Amino acid sequence: MSDDEADPELLELLRQHLQGKLNVSEEPETGVLESAEYVYDNAIDVAIDMRSTKRAAAAIHSQMQQKNYSTATWAEHELHPKAKDESTVAFIFTMDLLNFSFWSELPDDKRFAVSYRDKTWTGYWSLVASIQRALDEDIPITSSDFWQSEEECTLECLRHVFRSCTDEEIPLLEERLACLREAGQVMYEKYECSFTNLIDAAAGSAAGLVNILARDFACFRDEHAFDGRRKPVRFLKRAQILVADIWACFQGEGYGEFRDIDKITMFADYRVPQILNTMGCLYYSPLVDMTVRQRSLIPSGSSWEMQLRACSIWCVELIRREILAQHPDTKVNAILIDFFLYDLMKEMEANNQETIPHHRTRSIWY
Repeated sequence: MSDDEADPELLELLRQHLQGKLNVSEEPETGVLESAEYVYDNAIDVAIDMRSTKRAAAAIHSQMQQKNYSTATWAEHELHPKAKDESTVAFIFTMDLLNFSFWSELPDDKRFAVSYRDKTWTGYWSLVASIQRALDEDIPITSSDFWQSEEECTLECLRHVFRSCTDEEIPLLEERLACLREAGQVMYEKYECSFTNLIDAAAGSAAGLVNILARDFACFRDEHAFDGRRKPVRFLKRAQILVADIWACFQGEGYGEFRDIDKITMFADYRVPQILNTMGCLYYSPLVDMTVRQRSLIPSGSSWEMQLRACSIWCVELIRREILAQHPDTKVNAILIDFFLYDLMKEMEANNQETIPHHRTRSIWY
C-alpha cells in the first residue's frame, strides 16, 4: 500500500464510529454513578455544598492517613471472618444477602441486640454476630442448600438464628427468609450452589459481578423509577457492598481481585447521608430536614429517599475526586471513603455526638 492509499482498517473504524456501531470498550458499567448524577442534577429537596465537600475531602484524607485506613481495616474486626477460602466467600454472600434494616426506635437497652462472645451487638454487627453464632451451633446458615430446604430453613429456625437478648425481634424477618429462599434457588439453577462460580462468572470485573447479582437475584435489584426517567435509577447498595466486602476481606487478591474495583460507588444507605449532613456536605430542604429530625418514615422509592441516596453517592464521588486532585498518589476509592464515614458516624453515635438522626426508611435495600 502506497502512502497515498487509505488504510482500509482505519476507514472501517471511522465508518463504524459514524454509524454509531463502534464500541471502544466492552467493560461492564453498573450505571450507579450515572444514575446518581442524574438524580443530583434534578434534585430539589437535597443539595450538595461544594465548599463543605472540599473541606470534608481534606479532613477525610488527613484522618485516613493518620489511621492508615485500608482494606486491612475490614478484617481486623473481631467478628469478620479471618480465613481466606471459599467458606469466607459464602459467609460474605450470606451476610450481604441479609444486610438491611436494623434500625430501631427503642432505647439501646431495649432494641434488637445479639449476645455473642460475652458482648452485645446491635445494628450491622448483630447480623454478623448472629451468623457466627449459628455456625458455632452447627446451623449451616451460609449454605445455599440449606436456604432451599423448606423443612430446615424455616421462619422459626431464622427466629432462633436471629434471637435477640431483648424483647425486640429483628426487623423484616419474613423478608429475610424470602431473600434466602430466592437466592438458594438461583444458586442451584445457575451456579451449581457454588458462590465461587458466581464470582468466576464476572471474569474479574467488580462491575460485572454487581450486574450479575442485579440480573439474577431480584433481592439485589435495587433500582427505582424517578421523575419520569425512562431508565430506572440504580443504587444496588447490597450488590455493591457484597463485591466491596469480598475485595476488602481478600485485600484485592484471590477471590477479591477485581481489575475495576474503583467503579464501585458509595453504598447508598442511611448512615452516610447522616454523616455527610453533619459535615455540612449535604443540605436538606426545610421540609426534608424537619421530617428527618422528627424521625418520620420516608417511604422506600419515594422522591425524597432517592434524592438522599443519590446525592450521597455523588457527594462521595466528589470527595474522592478532590482527594485525588490534591493527592494524586493516594490510593483511595469510594469504598474506603464509605467504610471510613460509616465508622465515623457510628463512633459519633456511641459518643452521643449526633447532631441529626438518620432518615427512616424500612426496606430490604439497606
